[in-house]
Amino acid sequence: MSNDLKRTLNLKDSISVVVGSMVGCGIFIVSADIARQVETAFLLLIVWLLAGVFSLSGAIAYAEPVLNIKEDGGQYMFLKKMFNDLTAFLYGWSLLLVIQTATIGAVCIAVGKFLGIIFPQISSTNYLIATSFFSFSTQQLCALFVCCLLTYINSRGIKYGVLTQNIFTITKVMSIVGVIVFGIFLGCNFNVITENFPYILKLSDLSFSTLEVISTATVGAIFAMVTWNNITFISAEVKEPEKNIPQSLFWGVIIVMVLYLLINILYVCSIPIEQIKTAPEDIVAVVLMQNITGTIGKIIIAIIILISACGSANGLIMTGARVYYQMAKDGLLFNKLAVVNNKTNVPENSLLLQCIWSSVFIIFCGNYSELLDYVIYAALIFYVLTAIGIFVYRIKNKETIKNKVNSIFGVFFIIVGSFIIYSLTIHKFANSIKTLFIIATGIPIYYAWKKSKFSRTCIK
Repeated sequence: MSNDLKRTLNLKDSISVVVGSMVGCGIFIVSADIARQVETAFLLLIVWLLAGVFSLSGAIAYAEPVLNIKEDGGQYMFLKKMFNDLTAFLYGWSLLLVIQTATIGAVCIAVGKFLGIIFPQISSTNYLIATSFFSFSTQQLCALFVCCLLTYINSRGIKYGVLTQNIFTITKVMSIVGVIVFGIFLGCNFNVITENFPYILKLSDLSFSTLEVISTATVGAIFAMVTWNNITFISAEVKEPEKNIPQSLFWGVIIVMVLYLLINILYVCSIPIEQIKTAPEDIVAVVLMQNITGTIGKIIIAIIILISACGSANGLIMTGARVYYQMAKDGLLFNKLAVVNNKTNVPENSLLLQCIWSSVFIIFCGNYSELLDYVIYAALIFYVLTAIGIFVYRIKNKETIKNKVNSIFGVFFIIVGSFIIYSLTIHKFANSIKTLFIIATGIPIYYAWKKSKFSRTCIK
C-alpha cells in the first residue's frame, strides 16, 4: 500500500470526465419543472442559456487557481490555500455528506427509474419491503446495484474507470446528437413554434420578481451542469494538469452547453409548452420521441438516458473519492482513507466510504427530486466562495501570482451565483436551512477532530 496516485489521464480523458460527469439524466427531465415555473418557452430557453453561461464563466474563472495552486485536491485545496483548513474541511465534509454522495444517489435512482420503462417490474411502487416506517422498492435495489457495480469497476484501477467513462461519454454524446439531428428533420413543427413564441419577451417585462423566478428555476438546469468542477478533484492523476485541466474545463462545458441548448430548442420547436409542463414523469424527451416515432421512441430515449445516467454516476464516483483521500492525507479524515492500493493505484477505502454513504441516500431517501435542492444549495455556496477566494488569493499572493484570468468571469459567476442562493433561501427556505445546518455540523466536528489522536496519526 502507498499514498501516491499516478498521472495517467490525457486531455481527451479529462474532457471525457467533464462531459461524462455533467451529462446525466437532468437534460431529459428537468425542463418540465423549469417550464412549470417560468411558464413560457422563451424563458425556458433563457434559463438554460443562463445556466450554461454561468457554468462556463465558473469553469473559465477556475482556470486561475488550477494554474497557480499546484497541490493536488482541486477545489478542496483551492479553498485551503485561499482561506484556511476549516473552510476546506467544510467543503469536503459537505461533499461527502450531501453534494457528491446525494448526487450519486440521485443519478443511480434515475437509472432505476428509466430502466423501469423497459422492465416495468423495476418501479418505485413495486416494494420488496413495505412497513409503516420504511419501504424499499425494486427501483432502489437497481440503484444500489449500479452504485456498487460502478464503485467496484473504479476500485480495479483508474484505467478501468476512465475506459468506462470514455465508452459512456462517446455513446451518449453521439446518441444525443442523433436525437437532435433526427428531431430537427422530423420533429420541428411550425404551428408549435408560433404557439410557443407568440411574442418575444421585452426587457421591460423583466421585473425583479420575474428575475427571482428565473433564478430559482435555474436550479434544475444548474443541477444538470453542476459537476464540471469534478475534474479538479483528480488533478493528481492528470498529465500536465496546468494545461489539460483548464482546457478540459473550457471545452467540456462548451460541448455540454451547446448540446443542452440545442435539445431544449428542439423541445420548444416540437412540443407545445403545455405538453412540456405535463410530460409524464417529467420525461420531456419521451414526449418528443413518441411524437416522432411512436411507442418505440419511448424505449430509445430510455436507453439513451440509462447510458447518460450511468456515465454521469461513474464520473462522480471516480472523482469524488479523491477529495476524501486528500483530506485524509492532510490529517482531516481517517488515515486509512489516504491509502492507495499498490496494484490498482486508487484510494479504494475512500471509494468504499463514498459508496456506503451514497447507498444510504438510495435506501432511505429513494427520491430523485428530494435530493436536488440540497445538492445545488450546498454546491453553489462553495462554488461562489471559491470564486471569491480567487480574488482573496490574488491579494495574499500579489507578489508571486503569475497567471490571472480576466476578472469579468469570476465577478459574473459571483453575482449570478449569489442571486440564485438568495432566491433559493427566500423561496425554498426550509430546504435551505436544512442544508446550512448540514454544512454547519462540520464546524464542531472539525475542532473535535483536530484535538483527537486521529488527526495526529494521519498521513501527512
